[in-house]
Amino acid sequence: MNEKIVRQNISETLESNYMPYAMSVIVSRALPEIDGFKPSHRKLLYTMYKMSLLKSARTKSANIVGQTMKLNPHGDAAIYETMVRLTKGYAALNTPFVDSKGNFGKVYSRDMAYAASRYTEAKLSDICEELFKDIEENAVEFVDNYDGKMKEPTLLPVTFPNILVNPNQGIAVGMASNICSFNLDEVCDATIAYLKDDKVDVTDYILAPDFSTGGEIFYDKEEMRQIMNSGRGSFRMRGKYQYVKKENCIEITEIPYTTTVEAIIDKIEDAVKVGKIKEVSDVRDETDLSGLKLTVDLKRAADPGIVMQKLFKLTTLEDSFSCNFNLLIDGAPKVLGVKRIIEEWVRFRKDCLVRKFTYNIEKMEKRHHLLLGLKQILFDIDKAIEIIRHTEKENQVVPNLMRAFELTELQAEFVAEIKLRHLNQQYILNTLQDVDKLAQEMARLSEIIGSDQKLKKVISDELKQTKKKYSKPRCTTLIEPHKIEALPSDALIEDYSLKIFFTEHQYLKKISLASLRSSGEQKMKDNDIICQEVETMNKSDLLFFTNKCNVYKIKTYELEDCKASQYGVYLPNVLDLEPDETILYVYPTMDYSGSMIFGFETGKVARVPLNVYETKTNRKKLVKAYYGKASCVGMCAIHEETYIQCTRTDERSAIIPTALIEEKAKRDTPGIQALTITKKHMMASLTRLTNDEETEKLAIKTLPAQARL
Repeated sequence: MNEKIVRQNISETLESNYMPYAMSVIVSRALPEIDGFKPSHRKLLYTMYKMSLLKSARTKSANIVGQTMKLNPHGDAAIYETMVRLTKGYAALNTPFVDSKGNFGKVYSRDMAYAASRYTEAKLSDICEELFKDIEENAVEFVDNYDGKMKEPTLLPVTFPNILVNPNQGIAVGMASNICSFNLDEVCDATIAYLKDDKVDVTDYILAPDFSTGGEIFYDKEEMRQIMNSGRGSFRMRGKYQYVKKENCIEITEIPYTTTVEAIIDKIEDAVKVGKIKEVSDVRDETDLSGLKLTVDLKRAADPGIVMQKLFKLTTLEDSFSCNFNLLIDGAPKVLGVKRIIEEWVRFRKDCLVRKFTYNIEKMEKRHHLLLGLKQILFDIDKAIEIIRHTEKENQVVPNLMRAFELTELQAEFVAEIKLRHLNQQYILNTLQDVDKLAQEMARLSEIIGSDQKLKKVISDELKQTKKKYSKPRCTTLIEPHKIEALPSDALIEDYSLKIFFTEHQYLKKISLASLRSSGEQKMKDNDIICQEVETMNKSDLLFFTNKCNVYKIKTYELEDCKASQYGVYLPNVLDLEPDETILYVYPTMDYSGSMIFGFETGKVARVPLNVYETKTNRKKLVKAYYGKASCVGMCAIHEETYIQCTRTDERSAIIPTALIEEKAKRDTPGIQALTITKKHMMASLTRLTNDEETEKLAIKTLPAQARL
C-alpha cells in the first residue's frame, strides 16, 4: 500500500495542535479568575444555588454531584473532590462555602480519606449569600453550558475580594498559580481604604497571609511588602507546639498549610533512625474530633527547645510557601501584586453593580410606565369599564382603551388585565403611590451609575457588612525572625570519639574508636609512614599547619569516616593546597585552649595562644600562621607546661621547660632565643617530651642554653 509522506514544519504543527489545548487549560481549567474561583468551583456552587441549598436543609452529596454534571462533564469523582476542598469539614479555606456533615477528611492529613458521596451531606454556607446576592439581577454575564441546554454564569458577583481571602493553586501548561490566603477582616479594611484613596499602602492593613491551619509566619515587613507588591516570592512558616512537662512530651497542635501530619511523622522517624535526633523515644498521631495533635515523646533529660529546633530543621514542621499570584484578568493570565488584585476586583465589582442597577432601572421603567397608564383611568373608571363591557370583540378591547385614554399598547394591556375586584378607587390610589417612589428610586440608581464615588460608597458599605457578619480573628500568628533562637550548625551532627592518623605522604585517616578496636593492620601506600596519631571527637576543629606559614581549618565531621584497610583522604586535594605546599603538623581542638610552640633554624622558639587561630566566620585558610622569615624545624601543641627538646645539626640539644618561653599574642612573632647556634650548626628539630624525673633533671634553668642529652 502506498502511503504519502507529508513534510510539516514542527513549529506550525505544535502551534496548530498543541496551542488550543494549552489555552484551554490556562483559560478554562487551571487558573482562578477575579471572583476567586476556577470553573469547576463555580459550576459546583452555582448548581447548589439552583438546587435551593442556600437556606434549605442539607442533601446527600451524591445528589449535588449528579446535578453538577449538567454543567461539568468531567466525571463524578473530580466533581466530588472539588466539593470536598470547599467544605467546612476539610478545613482548607478561611471562609468555607459548603456547610458539610460527615467525613470529608482534613487538609492537614494525607491518609485521612473522605467518605463516599452517598454517605455525606452538604448545603451552601451562609457566606454564599455574598456570592449570589446579585446573580438574579443580571450582575454577571451568562453563557450556554457544554450542551447548550442550560445557562451558567461566567463569574460570580462576589461582594468581597474572595481571590485574596481563600488559597488557590493551579498548574496550567507553561505556567502555574499559587495564591496564599489572607484574613477577611484585613482584606476588607485594605479594600475600603483603597476605595477612599487609591494611593494607599495596602501592607498597612494586610500584614501577612493567614491560613486555616494556623501556624506561625516568619514576618519580615520589607520582605512581605516585596511579595505583596510583586505577587512573587516566598516566606517561611512553622507549626505551633507546647511542652507537657508532666508527661515529658511535645504536643504539636498546628502545622504549616503546605504539609501533612503523615509527612512530618515520616521525617521524624527517618531522622531518629539515622541518629540525627536521639532525644525522641516515640511519635504518634493523636488527632481526634477536637482537632490536630501530634505527640512527640522525649527521653529523660532531653531539652524540648533543642528537640523542636531539630524538628524544625529536619522536617516539614518548618516549611516555605512560594507565592505566584497568577490569575485570569479579562481572559488573560497576569501576575499581580495584592494592590493590583484589589484594583481589578474593584473594577469588576463596579461593573457588576452597573449591570445590576441598569437591570433594576429597566424593570422600574416598565413598571412606572404601566402605572402611568393606570393613572390615566383614575379620572374615569366607569368609562374604562363601559368600554371593556361594550366592546364586541376581545381583540378590540386594547385598541379601544388606547384611543379613549391615549395609552400605549403595554399600558392598555395592563389595564385590561386588571381583575374586576381591583377596579375600585382605593386600590388604584394605593397603587399609584408607587409612581413617585419608582421615579425617585430610578433617579437614585441613575445617579449612582453616573458617579464613581457613589459606586465606591456602595462597595464600601457591602464590605463593611461582610466584615461585620463573617469576621474572624487571624489563625496564623506572626513572629519576627531575629527573635527566633537559631539552632547551632553542628547540633545535628553526631559526636563520637575517633582517632586521626596523619601520614608522611599527606594522607589522613579518620577512624572511630569503635571501628578501630575491631580493625586489623593499617593499610598505607608504599614507603609511607604514620607521622601523627591523635584522639579527638567528631565535632572538633582540625588545624593543618603547612610549610608556607598557612593554617587550614576544617570541621572533623566534614571528613568521611574510613577503615584501617583504606588509605584515607588525600589532604592536598581536600584542602586545595598551594603548589609545593606540604602539611607539617595536624592538631584537633574543641575549644582552642592551650598554646602552639614553633621552633626555627635560628635557634629561636615562639609560643602563641591557640585561640589566635579561632575565627567567628567559617574561614578555611589563615595566612601568616607563624613566623615565616626563618625556616620552621618543628612545632607542637601544649595544654599545660611541659618540656621541649631543641636539637642542632651537630646533634647537640637542650631540654627547655615551656614555662621559660613567653607567650605572644601575635601569630607571626619571631620568638625568643632558646638555643645557641653557630655559622656551621643551626637548629635542626623541635620535639615535645613527656614529663618525668629524668627530663626534669636534665632541663635547663635559663635561656639561652646549650646542653647535651
